[in-house]
Amino acid sequence: MSTLFTALPLRSLEIPNRIWTSPMCMYSAASEGPETGVPTDFHLTHLASRAAGGAGLVMAEATGIRPDGRITPWDLGLWNDQQQQAFARITAAIRSHGSVPAIQLNHAGRKASVDKPWLSGRYIPEAEGGWQAVAPSPEPFDGRSLPHELTVDEIQQLVGDFAESAKRALTAGFQVVELHGAHGFLINSFLSPAANHRTDSYGGSFENRLRFPLQVVDAVRAVWPDDLPVLFRTSATDWLTENPQDQRTGWTGDDTVRLAKELQAHGVDLLDVSTGGMVPDATIHVEPGYQVSYAAQVRAAAGIPTGAVGLILEPAQAEDIVATGQADAVLLGRELLRNPYWPQHAALELGAEPRWPEQYGYAVRRRGRR
Repeated sequence: MSTLFTALPLRSLEIPNRIWTSPMCMYSAASEGPETGVPTDFHLTHLASRAAGGAGLVMAEATGIRPDGRITPWDLGLWNDQQQQAFARITAAIRSHGSVPAIQLNHAGRKASVDKPWLSGRYIPEAEGGWQAVAPSPEPFDGRSLPHELTVDEIQQLVGDFAESAKRALTAGFQVVELHGAHGFLINSFLSPAANHRTDSYGGSFENRLRFPLQVVDAVRAVWPDDLPVLFRTSATDWLTENPQDQRTGWTGDDTVRLAKELQAHGVDLLDVSTGGMVPDATIHVEPGYQVSYAAQVRAAAGIPTGAVGLILEPAQAEDIVATGQADAVLLGRELLRNPYWPQHAALELGAEPRWPEQYGYAVRRRGRR
């Protein structure tokens, strides 16, 4: 039997398989007016089709907890009733195909207010409809404008904003919430010494740099049902300290193990392990499965379930990752953009039963394919 197609229990949920849709920004919501940040028919089609394609869990993109928390003006948001109501029809569609609806909540921090990546990706200043970026320290990302250094009161407001968005996510029908603590965005920038140069209780020591992320986890866990899981996406390394040619100090794989133990103690159920994004010029040797070893390290050393990401391309590769205990699930991004039905075809290749919608299944079987 294929391990990839066995269910994964997380709290009360039975996620039907270990192939999950990674959160991928589509930059396709309205950027202004009453529809700002509201999911559209495009988002419905995009996410529901991955559920129809057989992914066990379908995660909506990095969704801003407040207007200035978005990466671009065209990101999804979850801070008002209209956004919440629009998400409800998406979660219903995902569940109708037997998949679990999840959402990733995010604040972009010092990487906020930029153009769509296929246009320019440049910083959009306030005079052009952008906004002031915020960060733990006034350290700009990649030559962008100087971010505002958050006060302690502002940090506490952000903790509450994450919790409020989580409550809205639950009302909208999501069964899993993930906190985005990776890729140089706000939570990640508090963790890493490459971005956090504070001298108060939110900076300096390892324990202080964990303070804001753990406060966010605690606030979300307090409003999220005990029987539903909370996930956390992390960048396991900044690719700085672990690179002998780079003299900068950053976050490391060993730091991630320590973080994972704390997160688990605070009620996080699975660590979604990515890497990078803190600085634009880190040296990263990219190859198939290049981030999987970090998921394996955390799983073995911290005893927390993990998800693996990054150039997972082939069914046999995904099967090996899960079957050998390197991770408990794989999260696919671009492969599911290229082929939403990748999980169905993987099932055929690995000798499992595809989970076709009944409207498709009878026709597929008539052509001699399961």
